[in-house]
Amino acid sequence: MNHITKERYLKAIYHIRHAEKDKVKLSAIAAELALKPPTVHEQIKRLSELHLVKSFGREGLRLTKEGDRAAISVVRRHRIWETFLHKICRFSWSEVHELAEQLQHIRSEKLIDRIYEMSGSPEFDPHGDPIPDKSGSLPHRELRALSESIEGCRCVILGVTEDSTSFLNYLTDVGLGIHDKLVVQKRMEFDGTWKVRHSKHGSLLLTDKVASKIQVVCKKPGCACTTALA
Repeated sequence: MNHITKERYLKAIYHIRHAEKDKVKLSAIAAELALKPPTVHEQIKRLSELHLVKSFGREGLRLTKEGDRAAISVVRRHRIWETFLHKICRFSWSEVHELAEQLQHIRSEKLIDRIYEMSGSPEFDPHGDPIPDKSGSLPHRELRALSESIEGCRCVILGVTEDSTSFLNYLTDVGLGIHDKLVVQKRMEFDGTWKVRHSKHGSLLLTDKVASKIQVVCKKPGCACTTALA
């Protein structure tokens, strides 16, 4: 198993574990990497032999401490590259993921430290995902889905829960991006469509599916959105 394949698998397991908060199934890894289960099974056996994952049979698997450290290192490099490509190289947020997938396997800490500094030592990448520090700790902030807003809420977009090219291109086409300010005007009872006012583009209509994937924070401390969710 070469280091690129190993790192792809470890990052996939890391992502799934953080999304599901449980042991990771082979089927989920296959779906994440768009591979057939038998292929995944063989590679997981090799990761196990390297003591990077521990299998629990049908329950799934988990990263070992060594595997977790290696996975966090890849995730850190990936998100730093995404940020550098977006902030310094001016690639759109829908382009940076695929480019970072190629660059994340460069292991030079000197290079990663330099592009991290050039990007302003950010805590979050262009999609709002936290960038682990060198010890593996993640910065934290309280986010919620736009679809959990109440009418009249003033909020700021700080992340998305889907980073597919089609979804990010859609947001770009309608004029939405990270740090954009919104006012929630209305939720239509008939189909759940959300009407929001953008600080620059005026009123926009968003489906409930789209609104559920946009992560925001209320601008006003003690906003009634928080009370409504309690």
